[in-house]
Amino acid sequence: MRLDGIRVLDCSRLLPGPYATQLLADCGAEVVKVEDTDAGDYARAMEPHTADGVGAIFEMVNRGKRSVAIDLKTDGGRAAFYRLVEGADVVLEGFRPGVVDRLGIDYETLTEHNDELIYCSLTGYGQDGPWADRAGHDLNYVALAGLLDMTRESPEEKPQVPGYPIGDMAGGLFAAFAIVGAVLSRELGNAGGEYVDVAMADVVASFAQPIAYQAATGDPDEPRPGETPLTGAYPWYDCYETADGNWVTLAALEPGFWRAFCEAVDRDDLADEHGAEDPAVRAALEVELRDLFRERTRDEWEAALEGVDAAFAGVYSPAEMIEHPQFRARDLIERPNGAPPRIGFPARFGDETAETTESAELDERVPTQGEHTRRYLAEAGYSDAEIDALYDAGAVR
Repeated sequence: MRLDGIRVLDCSRLLPGPYATQLLADCGAEVVKVEDTDAGDYARAMEPHTADGVGAIFEMVNRGKRSVAIDLKTDGGRAAFYRLVEGADVVLEGFRPGVVDRLGIDYETLTEHNDELIYCSLTGYGQDGPWADRAGHDLNYVALAGLLDMTRESPEEKPQVPGYPIGDMAGGLFAAFAIVGAVLSRELGNAGGEYVDVAMADVVASFAQPIAYQAATGDPDEPRPGETPLTGAYPWYDCYETADGNWVTLAALEPGFWRAFCEAVDRDDLADEHGAEDPAVRAALEVELRDLFRERTRDEWEAALEGVDAAFAGVYSPAEMIEHPQFRARDLIERPNGAPPRIGFPARFGDETAETTESAELDERVPTQGEHTRRYLAEAGYSDAEIDALYDAGAVR
């Protein structure tokens, strides 16, 4: 998938929106960060920092982009933004509902300057509904969407905060998907400009498909964490501690995987217990598996089950993930010269991973705030004198 020639104005900050536009940039889109003239994207200063003093989150999701700094609260800044919109394909914003209207950069206003514009609003709860104006972060979105409730082993335990910000990342991913779909629809002649409303809580709620029918049609107290096929009800689909205090996963949902596992560990006596409905049988089997997996370390289990079709994998930390040979073989972890390792685009096209059309040197760094302001204003038709006047007035930086 190539998005060469597509220009995106990214008015978002922090993680969800920048992740969405990073995915687009990795596919060749030209992404221009539109930052304010004060602090800019807050993620620039957030801890932890890279060796260069840049916020690590900012470094990870803003590579290869450009930056213009514009004060959208000024007449001159808005006028400059409108000029940039004329040459753009996409605008993405992550403000709370109503903010873009007050700034004068809402969809209806911008279509007066570009009626072919794809405009995506990425928010926590969407543009309507009783929660639309509520402040929130990832933890709140996954809480509303039912995911947080299902992160524990039983209803009596405390919900566990997910290790990754699932709502943020899922929202960014779906925003990128929706933008690509809207651009494709426009290019195919099926539509012109289009407005896209993406709510992170909606996206996480859509992940509930495996339990949605039960939730919608069953007992109001169902489903419960630890009691569904994919949350711990089945001992053949669970996590187990190993001799060294690490953990492994067994996901032998299919009988064939379970038989292969039992044969590999010399426990053919357990083979017929797969699919048992009796809670007592399941409980006894879980004890057997707990004892079994405590006999070896995680890495010893990995070696013992190498090549066995048992749906088995060790549990790895994020640091171990970065160095794992599977991801190295996939070229997922990029190691550009002079820059920190980073997670690349998670899909391949043909025999190559997605690369932007810009030079590797540009891809290896993130833009400084307002680094490209003058360039894009000049491209939009401003004279040097007009640009200087905007700088002098504080409308741009």
